[in-house]
Amino acid sequence: MCDRFASKHFDEKARVLANEQMGPRLYKITLAAPKMAQAIEPGQFVHMQLTGMEAHILRRPFSVYRADREAGFIEIIYQVVGEGTSFMTSYEPGVECALIGAMGHGWQEREGKSLIVGGGVGAAPLFLFAEKLAAEGRPFEVVLGAQTESMLVTRADYAALLGRDPVLATDDGSVGHAGFCTEPVREQLATGEYATVYCCGPEPLMRAVAALADEAGVDCFVSMEKRMACGVGACLSCVVETSAGKKRSCVDGPVFDAKDVVW
Repeated sequence: MCDRFASKHFDEKARVLANEQMGPRLYKITLAAPKMAQAIEPGQFVHMQLTGMEAHILRRPFSVYRADREAGFIEIIYQVVGEGTSFMTSYEPGVECALIGAMGHGWQEREGKSLIVGGGVGAAPLFLFAEKLAAEGRPFEVVLGAQTESMLVTRADYAALLGRDPVLATDDGSVGHAGFCTEPVREQLATGEYATVYCCGPEPLMRAVAALADEAGVDCFVSMEKRMACGVGACLSCVVETSAGKKRSCVDGPVFDAKDVVW
């Protein structure tokens, strides 16, 4: 599997077009990357070398939020969590970054109505998939959760696809359901309308959503976004425990069938 997909990997020198703050510790960077915009599939990611941090030789993996094939750019939503992402906030238009992509296996489309569940910045890797479903006229619902309303930075884009707000939940109750988004997920699954759940977010959330889907007899796919070094399956730093043994998030994932994950 690794060898089959390795041939699709390529390098591209991308150029920053914009880098804007979207919410607390949340930014969206837009990169001119025509080859990547053409190649990327929903749920795949790019491995980025951070310009100006050459002393830190390891690349950073970032899921692709949006891709415009005609205009030749991609968008990445990132959260400032450490030195690398903090440094990224200083990037201005014109800065060049080296990318490797398109990496990993993305979301597996199934027949029937889909329930898309995004927790925090985990809503970003699902948007390309939601766009694909909308373009194909396939039915889907979206549940988004975050700590507070200002962190629901993908809300407007999902609303544009749906023609209305997605189902919302915030820990502080500032908008939508007050609490975790697991309760709205439970309510949606109770309708019996859904064939598949697609989820990305903090691991405890994905574990809980997977359990709810299993109880409802619904298939569930999750994106296991692990820390990784090489991105091509050699270093074994992004291992996911599965019922079939250890798998690598970078080449065997990042999307896995939730039933296969040993939580």
